[in-house]
Amino acid sequence: MTDDGKTLLALLLVFAPLSLVSIGGGPAVLAEMQHQAVVVHGWMTQREFADLFAISRAAPGPGMLLVTLIGWHVAGWLGVLTVSLAFFLPSSLLVFGIAHVWNRWRGTRLHGAIEAGFAPIAVGLVFAGAVAILAVGRASPWAWGVALAVAAARIWRPRLHPLVLLGLGAGVFVLMRTAG
Repeated sequence: MTDDGKTLLALLLVFAPLSLVSIGGGPAVLAEMQHQAVVVHGWMTQREFADLFAISRAAPGPGMLLVTLIGWHVAGWLGVLTVSLAFFLPSSLLVFGIAHVWNRWRGTRLHGAIEAGFAPIAVGLVFAGAVAILAVGRASPWAWGVALAVAAARIWRPRLHPLVLLGLGAGVFVLMRTAG
C-alpha cells in the first residue's frame, strides 16, 4: 500500500468511528478529533488545528466543516472525500435505520431510559470538546470566563439570540485590548 493509501486508510479509521459516537452532534467529538489529528497521528500542530477550527466556524455551511478541512490539510481532495464520507455517512445511515425502529418503542420505559441516558452523555462530550478547543487555543482566563458566561447566559435566557452574546463577548475583548 502506498503512503497515500495508508494516510487515507488512517483518516477513514479515525473518522468513521468518531461518526458513530458523535452523540449530540459533531462538537461532541472535537476533543477526540483534536487528540487523533495532533497527538496520535501528528497530521498537524495544535495551532493548525485551532486555525482550521476557526475557519470552520467563520465559514458558512455545516458546523463540522472542520472534518473536511482536516481531510484537505492531510491529503488534499482525496482526503476531503475520504473524511467527509467517513464522518457523515456512518452516522447518517445509523440514524436512518434506528429511526424506523425507534418510533415503535415510543412511550415505553426502555425508550425513556435510553433518551434520559443519552442526554448527559451528549452534554459531557460537547463540554469536553469546548474545553479541548479552549486548551488548544491557549485561551486566557478572560476567554475561559467569557465562555462560561456565554454558557450561563444561554442557560439563564435560552431565547437570547447568539449574535447578542457574540457581540458582548467581542466587546469584552475589544475593551481588554484597548485598555491593556
